Amino acid sequence: RNLSDNLSDLRAQVAANNSGIRLLKELVGEWGLHTVQAYMNFIQQNAELSVRNMLKDFAKKNGSRTEAVDYMDDGTPIKLTIEINQSTGNATFDFTGTGPQVLGNFNAPPSVTYSAVIYSLRSLVGLDIPLNQGCLAPITFLIPKYCLLNPSDDAGVVGGNVLTSQRVVDVVLRAFKACAASQGCMNNLTFGDSKFGYYETIAGGVGAGPTWEGRSGIHTHCTNTRITDPEILEKRYPVLLREFSIRQGSGGEGKNNGGCGLIREIEPLRELTMSILSERRTLQPYGLAGGSPGQCGRNLLVKDGGLVVNVGGKCSTTINVGERLRIETPGGGGYGQRD
Repeated sequence: RNLSDNLSDLRAQVAANNSGIRLLKELVGEWGLHTVQAYMNFIQQNAELSVRNMLKDFAKKNGSRTEAVDYMDDGTPIKLTIEINQSTGNATFDFTGTGPQVLGNFNAPPSVTYSAVIYSLRSLVGLDIPLNQGCLAPITFLIPKYCLLNPSDDAGVVGGNVLTSQRVVDVVLRAFKACAASQGCMNNLTFGDSKFGYYETIAGGVGAGPTWEGRSGIHTHCTNTRITDPEILEKRYPVLLREFSIRQGSGGEGKNNGGCGLIREIEPLRELTMSILSERRTLQPYGLAGGSPGQCGRNLLVKDGGLVVNVGGKCSTTINVGERLRIETPGGGGYGQRD
């Protein structure tokens, strides 16, 4: 990324904060500080009560203890044991058994785990409540020091927010038997040279659940980015978008099928450096209740002349004119056995 882009991003963040300050002052001016603070507390109390009721209901039907484990592509486990107090709705989320921090960059600070859990709990509640800290009031976290989810201060963490967070969500939803795994990845793609940089995340398949089929080709769980329109991409950057389509058949089968991933194929018009940071290239998104897993993703370099090279889940390489980078994103898992 070049300096002007970074400065523009910072100015946009400052402008957004100033807008927030202005709007909050207007709200206080209209209703008074006491009323605004009171309703801030009411929102958190409502979220806390909603989560406690959900946890009590789950424990009543399934018992006070549940656990789940899933793995990063390098084999690192993320293990979760949940103990629920059926009378109070308090719960302990214990990540003991999670693998040690890694030499790579997908370690995740505890704040990432907190965010993934609060997202999951809000989804499980089934009520339309604002996302707020009250959701975590009933939860006690146990995250062993120097594991993947609580690394040392000098550990690489850039991939934790966009990759490991998705696996934490997969594990929480699996523990609650809520739905099959979605693509479990944001498929982070960057390309550029000394004059520009471009970054996008690519959607995939959604996991199916007891009453729904997974959607195809959308972002899932804790991510909120939109992809650049093809016309804008090709106008502003020296690339051609050769294909952007649904990856048919990549969703897992079941009583309810998982959603399919996407195919995105990009050809540079001059030599560029392209980098991909992705997961679910080795281990499939799990199915649930007898459903089949979704297909793994693939990152392929199509050479001039047709030779296809698998570049792996995490790679940075030079791509030349006449070559193409083809990204096939994972599908979602299926739910339930077919009749």
